[in-house]
Amino acid sequence: MNKKNILITGGAGFIGSHLCEQLSTDSSNRVISLDNYSIGSEDNHVLNVEYVHGDTKDINTLISFSPDIVYHLGEYSRVEQSFNDLKTVWEYNKNGTFEVLQFCRKHACKIVYAGSSTKFGDGGLGRSQSPYGWTKATNTELVENFGHWFGVPYAIVYFYNAYGPREIKTGKYATLIGLFTEKMRLGEALTVVSPGEQKRNFTHVNDIIRALIMVGEQGYGDEFGIGSPESFSVLEIAKLFGGKIEMVPERRGNRMRADVLTDKTQALGWNAEHLVTEYIEELRKLSWSNEK
Repeated sequence: MNKKNILITGGAGFIGSHLCEQLSTDSSNRVISLDNYSIGSEDNHVLNVEYVHGDTKDINTLISFSPDIVYHLGEYSRVEQSFNDLKTVWEYNKNGTFEVLQFCRKHACKIVYAGSSTKFGDGGLGRSQSPYGWTKATNTELVENFGHWFGVPYAIVYFYNAYGPREIKTGKYATLIGLFTEKMRLGEALTVVSPGEQKRNFTHVNDIIRALIMVGEQGYGDEFGIGSPESFSVLEIAKLFGGKIEMVPERRGNRMRADVLTDKTQALGWNAEHLVTEYIEELRKLSWSNEK
């Protein structure tokens, strides 16, 4: 079998580490992670992966080999916090992604770009509701244009509220399920941003990884949505956890809903297999067993 060289930006992060782990199980693959560890962690390192510490804006000096494919996951990825992190958002999501595209152009390799489902939020208004949303939405256009201008093969995927092992549970970059899990462990109230009716399609990381690999192997073009068909409000999720709920003030950039576009991904043979309700129930059982 021919050996594949695979580069994953953000490979020490939540989703990236799972992708590294899955791809590295194939001994014919050489898997390399490029991560600046702003959010990623060495605790997420897995066997049979080469780790390079650095920023994507420096990819052309840090990576000396020619990959067959680049999974570009290494960007700034939080909506509400992006208003206060504008310079970082620009550095990671604009400067960094431009250099990744230049790298793919130079090496004539395919890029799988992780767009953001905020682009489809609230009937399309989500693309400009936050610095994060705007940079991600315009980057999908840049990826498309590099394909048209320079013949860079590409596929653009969209994650919908990933959850599962290794998600961030504390701090300003915590995911919702991770945050609620940690608050339940500590016996604290679950904080729900008003109005609480924001709808989300929570998608297990294992479902996301299966789709990413399928798109990497077979998908070309835009709109490869990777999301569970079931949607829940944030308040509904909090109630599934049980315990005390505390409503907090509304925040800028917090979309109410997003259309889930999975037709192209499903055409490759993918469907979501995990249910967030079952995952939360397992977390609750684990919590109860630890208390006994």
